[in-house]
Amino acid sequence: MRVLVIGRTGQIATELLPRLAAAGHDPLALEPPDFDLTDAAQVAGAFERFRPEAVVNCAAYTAVDKAEEQRAMAFAVNATGPRLLGEAAAGAGIPVIHYSTDYVFDGAKDTPYAETDAPDPVGAYGASKLAGELLLHLAQPRSVTLRTAWVCSPHGGNFVKTMLRFGKERPEMRVVADQHGAPTFAADLADAAVTLLPRLASAPAGDPVFGVTHLTGAPYTTWHGFAEAIFAAAARRGQPAPKLTAIGTADYPTPARRPTNSRLDCSRAAAVLGIPPADWREGLERCLDQLMKDPAA
Repeated sequence: MRVLVIGRTGQIATELLPRLAAAGHDPLALEPPDFDLTDAAQVAGAFERFRPEAVVNCAAYTAVDKAEEQRAMAFAVNATGPRLLGEAAAGAGIPVIHYSTDYVFDGAKDTPYAETDAPDPVGAYGASKLAGELLLHLAQPRSVTLRTAWVCSPHGGNFVKTMLRFGKERPEMRVVADQHGAPTFAADLADAAVTLLPRLASAPAGDPVFGVTHLTGAPYTTWHGFAEAIFAAAARRGQPAPKLTAIGTADYPTPARRPTNSRLDCSRAAAVLGIPPADWREGLERCLDQLMKDPAA
């Protein structure tokens, strides 16, 4: 299957591209400066040249704090881009896989969020991602949006790599302990896309596989709990483990508000897509093994 992948060097795309090739697919990855997702002519041109049989959108504006000031840019990438992909995919009669975020919710609920819960983003980033979901599915109903959270990998910038870097610089660290969620490794999100593609190719509009589905790692934890696991695993590999102090969100103010509750109910992913949540603790071990082999990743 010819798969157009939007994004090339991000966390998910980096994990996805070799998996697509290993599964026998023919992937083409596009990203700036060679490709502008927000340009309708460039999107149409990519479809005309490559004639994809499926699209996986790994691209996003993810600078949560900067989005408050760069709202137009966030909406261009996160909302206009998915709409253009959806329109092009509908015209070509092909499905789309798209990744979204827990930030579409305000985080005020006491229990994990289900797909049926009403979104209520509190910042520009979440609002732009929600708009992208809506516009994509309006343009191409044969789309799957995987809402996820706390994405990590050996690539790019993420919480795991930040903790490891700070752990080498600081004997003590303060980590937020009142935000709840589940770390999700990019490799598992990439595996989900590879698993879904054959089914999407033949699934008609209205098939329950299409729509919005939550997919994170398991079990739930806090940023502090995740940091404890990171440093425990790092210590087993001879790396430094600083003393951790639990703090509240109020002790670490940021320009954009973070959801206190980022827990997503992933039961639909298991029941409908056949993809249960992956254990992030196993993903962490694999991630650290790779980082120890290639610290520059």
